[in-house]
Amino acid sequence: MSRKTFVESQGGTCRNWNWSWSFINEKMKFIIFGAWDKNTEGSTALIFDEAWERNSAGRKNPAYPEAREHIRLVEEEGYSLKTFPMIYSDERKDEHGIGPAKIKGFVPELTPKILKKVGGKWYASDGTLSTLLPEEVENPERYAEGASRIVSVNAYERNAKARVACIKHYGAACIVCGFNFQTVYGQIGAGFIHVHHLVPLSDIKKQYELDPIKHLRPVCPNCHAIIHSTQPALTIEQLKSHLGRKDSP
Repeated sequence: MSRKTFVESQGGTCRNWNWSWSFINEKMKFIIFGAWDKNTEGSTALIFDEAWERNSAGRKNPAYPEAREHIRLVEEEGYSLKTFPMIYSDERKDEHGIGPAKIKGFVPELTPKILKKVGGKWYASDGTLSTLLPEEVENPERYAEGASRIVSVNAYERNAKARVACIKHYGAACIVCGFNFQTVYGQIGAGFIHVHHLVPLSDIKKQYELDPIKHLRPVCPNCHAIIHSTQPALTIEQLKSHLGRKDSP
């Protein structure tokens, strides 16, 4: 079954079957978005981003206005939202990452979703957060010789010394919302905070030299959960903007 055949079987239509990634069933008043697997974390998928107005080559994305209108219909006109999973392939992209995405496959199954907006991004979600959070491992490797703030970590470890260096520099208050465990819980909460990697170690997939002040930020568990509730993860700036806070270091 092709994507077109599947969407049409659901009463959906679009402006162009070659480049549209959102579809509309006007009779039943619902919108369908294809949700890339690479943009999906748990039950939450990034389906629209203001940054997608132009493609990787800098040209205007012809599907963008249609998808933006479909987002508006869900937000303002009472249309419901449904998604189906799509498997992403970059085999059409060149060595510089420029070129169209390819649908390697899809799952012909619609799932009702709710729409969530964070900054200039819109997510399709079932209302629950992913339970997958990066764990902080208390088994350090080493500081690089001769460097006071550099630490070597592998792709799935958190270095305890890097954590200490980060908190010493930024403090133990959440860099996003300002929550401080010691202020609320007293001495038992002193120094308690999560440490967030600005570039996820799972994306790096290799050993690298990490600067705790440049690459890490202290965040409370709540903000950490929200940051990692989407794929790709939210940036600290996006979450602060969503909360109406601008004072990020």
